[in-house]
Amino acid sequence: MRNERCNGTFPIRAHRPPRTAQLAAISGVAGTLVSLLGSWVPSLWGDEAASLMSATRPLPSLFAMLGNVDAVHGTYYLGLHAWISLFGSSPFSLRFPSAIAVGLAVAALVLIAARLSTPRVAVIAGVIACLLPRVTYMGEEARPFAFSAAIAAWTTLLLIELLRHHSPPRRLWIAYGLMFTLGIYVFLYFALFALVHAIILFRTRPTRLFIKRWFWVITIAAAASSLVIYWAVRERSQIAYLGNGNQVTIHSILVSLWFGTPWFAVLAWLLILVGLAASVHRRWGRKRVRIARAAAASPELPSLEFVAAAWLLVPTAVLVAGDIFWAGFTARYASDSAPAAALLMASGLAWIGARRRWIVAAGTLLVLVASLPIYASQREPHSKNNSDWADISRVLGAQASVWDAVAFDEQVRPSRRPRLALHTYPAGFEGLIDVSLRTPFSQSSTWYDRSYSIDEAAALGRLDKVHHLWLVEYATPTHTDTYGIAALENLGFSKSAQYATHRSVIYEFTR
Repeated sequence: MRNERCNGTFPIRAHRPPRTAQLAAISGVAGTLVSLLGSWVPSLWGDEAASLMSATRPLPSLFAMLGNVDAVHGTYYLGLHAWISLFGSSPFSLRFPSAIAVGLAVAALVLIAARLSTPRVAVIAGVIACLLPRVTYMGEEARPFAFSAAIAAWTTLLLIELLRHHSPPRRLWIAYGLMFTLGIYVFLYFALFALVHAIILFRTRPTRLFIKRWFWVITIAAAASSLVIYWAVRERSQIAYLGNGNQVTIHSILVSLWFGTPWFAVLAWLLILVGLAASVHRRWGRKRVRIARAAAASPELPSLEFVAAAWLLVPTAVLVAGDIFWAGFTARYASDSAPAAALLMASGLAWIGARRRWIVAAGTLLVLVASLPIYASQREPHSKNNSDWADISRVLGAQASVWDAVAFDEQVRPSRRPRLALHTYPAGFEGLIDVSLRTPFSQSSTWYDRSYSIDEAAALGRLDKVHHLWLVEYATPTHTDTYGIAALENLGFSKSAQYATHRSVIYEFTR
């Protein structure tokens, strides 16, 4: 049976084209490779330091920490713990799992497009997904967002597979329920996909028995996720800092969520709007095509554009609306909707080039050209929140001597403290004495070290025999902190050299 549209929906296919799986696999590998390329270049930043330091803790210490902070990321940390035990904790290794997750998301995306549209749209969607700025960003970041996007894609594919069957087998329901539960454990806001899938079912209008089974599967998944939901509520103050700034702006919604720059956002939204308009035109236009089905009870699949629109807009709209009442939104929280943008862009591009293949090729090339500057900027040394910890390690490794002391600016918020360079890039700190360490992170109730001030360390006698000390201060283009300078000078130290990095100043003190 040819894949033709019917009143905005698709009849079930008689068979699966054998090349679809191959196309999905090739696209998935491409997505992983694109995300992986250059992923080791940017310095690790605060959230990634939290991932690394949490995942490298002994398991009893990790569980104790999760009872205090970051319980919502516990599943990711446990998986990363196992990965690090096998492959190490270099920036390349640390970010590799996210690149794999992107590949899985792209593969599922291609299969969804092939089920609901045409092979051409599937190919275009796969290419665009590999290049989409939010996708390439989360594919080079050691955080759970790429996994959430992959799970979103695969659960949506499973829902479509369930709808394709007159009587879905039990194994599909079990797989769907397990995947949905895993999604909530990986990223709490994934629970919003219950609403996305409910809207898809409302449009599709399956049997009452199907709706009943779906409802019970989602209910069981929610019950199975009650543990992480409970701890998320207990630890909700952890993201209270989001209320300090306005996270919901026109720029953040239209640009930052998925597209990176205004120019790419304009191109993306134009293609998305064309895809949505084309879908509406096909549904309500005068030349609608009706296909007689062999069985009156044969279920129909929703259109690709409807699925993608619900996937893209519903979770984001709920999060943005919720931010009015409780500050709990930032752009990365909409990462799992990014693949849907690729689907809608592919649909729009395919419609524009429906009769001219060269237009599709030119449009895809335009997306590639528009994405390249963003892709390159994501892989610059300081592209992750201006972090320069690799530079700090490199300077100290070249300038410091064994048995020199080192201290850090402790007055900035934990995720920006220069001290994190010691754990993310330890090579440059070999042989140095950390004179201000109070409680190592592995013994702390949170993910970072606890430290003494310079005066406190001196009172404990930690600087008595120190004659050479390196102090790392946090800096911005207009300001450099002076956290420990006065205390050291009062102890008889004097500056003998200083080295500026991107966001730090390293002082050499002697006495």
